[in-house]
Amino acid sequence: MSKENKKETLTLALTMLIATGLAAGSLWYLRGSFVFNQSIQKTDDSQNQQLQNSTIQNETSSLDTSLPNPSVLTIDGSMTMVTVLKQLQVAFLLLNPSLPVTYGVPYGKPNGTDAGIKNLIDGKVLMAASCRQLKPEEVQAGLISVPIAKDALAVIVGSNNLYKGGLTMEQLKLIFQGQITNWLQVGGANAPIKVINRSLNSDTYTFFQDVVLLGEAFAPDGINFKTFQKDETTSISRALGEDGISYASVSQIKNDKSFRIVLIDGISPTNKSAVKNASYPITKVNYLATRQKTTAVNKQFIDFTLSPQGQQIINRAGLIAVQ
Repeated sequence: MSKENKKETLTLALTMLIATGLAAGSLWYLRGSFVFNQSIQKTDDSQNQQLQNSTIQNETSSLDTSLPNPSVLTIDGSMTMVTVLKQLQVAFLLLNPSLPVTYGVPYGKPNGTDAGIKNLIDGKVLMAASCRQLKPEEVQAGLISVPIAKDALAVIVGSNNLYKGGLTMEQLKLIFQGQITNWLQVGGANAPIKVINRSLNSDTYTFFQDVVLLGEAFAPDGINFKTFQKDETTSISRALGEDGISYASVSQIKNDKSFRIVLIDGISPTNKSAVKNASYPITKVNYLATRQKTTAVNKQFIDFTLSPQGQQIINRAGLIAVQ
């Protein structure tokens, strides 16, 4: 072999060795960066959870339980929390058989978050289940709320809808404000979008308007925009057909196969981690509200809801525990 060939061979070998080393170093760096970023995310989530738990403990410990205990613990409020409240009610009764718990007034029919909180302020009930934070005037009236669970709103289309993509929050807003009216405008087939909106008296309606529409108005009813008079998720899902779109709490629709859930900003509302850390954009917190000056029974019910047993009940009901 000539000197020139030996030189070329040596140069090629050194080049390959350097390239291999650089590639290995890059892989090591990327792997380390991924692990480091994952570690940061887990640390942040853990710290956020610890902060949330500490806040909840502070809220419950601040309750003044000097009022006499009632013969019946009366609760009113959110219609979307019926399932979980009924299950908590049964479990709490097993621990306190002499203390009945009712949900909804009158005759066990909950009236929604706003009406439930008003009934609490007016002294008609001892506690309210709420799908939103208290307003300043409600806090001034002597109320305090404690987060007990998280839930998400799912955007749904019929199972036979030809549109198979996701939506952004901006696209969703424009659809429900009547500015996007055809599936073609979001990458689907050339077909009109039929919007099925929930009842004006629904907690879910109010939450969707606040979070998705940023407090702005829905489009008026028309040929392809219908607002239901009653807040019935089953009826709404059946009305979707091939071109409809609506929304519902995940906890209410987990076993319904008549529709498909649409990803929002690329995230599914069934992703429990995304709901728990609120990276899913339509995540809501459910609360129990009571007067700051209350009874020992009120605090006992809240403490039971936040206990491991209570949080297991919340998970089984399709919501996501906060503890």
